[in-house]
Amino acid sequence: MAEPGRPPGGGGAGGEGLGRSRGGFTSKLHLSADGRCRPLSLIVTPGQRADCTQFKPVLEKIRVPRPGLGRPRKKPDSLAADKAYSNGPIREYPRRRGIRHAIPEKTDSQAARIRKARLRLPRHRDRGSPHHLATNLIDRTSPRP
Repeated sequence: MAEPGRPPGGGGAGGEGLGRSRGGFTSKLHLSADGRCRPLSLIVTPGQRADCTQFKPVLEKIRVPRPGLGRPRKKPDSLAADKAYSNGPIREYPRRRGIRHAIPEKTDSQAARIRKARLRLPRHRDRGSPHHLATNLIDRTSPRP
């Protein structure tokens, strides 16, 4: 039986952020930084922990002091993240908070989204042709006179 406070599968104590892997103990640093690369928040987790699970905690730890008096800012104007943070709930979170984001989409997610969109297209004789798909998309998105 594992000790309380230890991650499943072994590793260091709960607060140490050490995880097990074939290479030994590993850790991950989940960091947010401003445009000048100054750190705003930091969370250390065991190496086997998924990156996307720490997205919200990292953003919620941001505290930027205001010049003079006042509460610190908690919401960034915009954010950029890598493909590890490319999933629906993570993309939705900044939108709900009014934060612009630049998160690249994974290739397999793009393909699935395109496949899903094709299934919703109206059925026509030549619905499989790339020309039809492009013109249909343009017709459906442009305003009607």
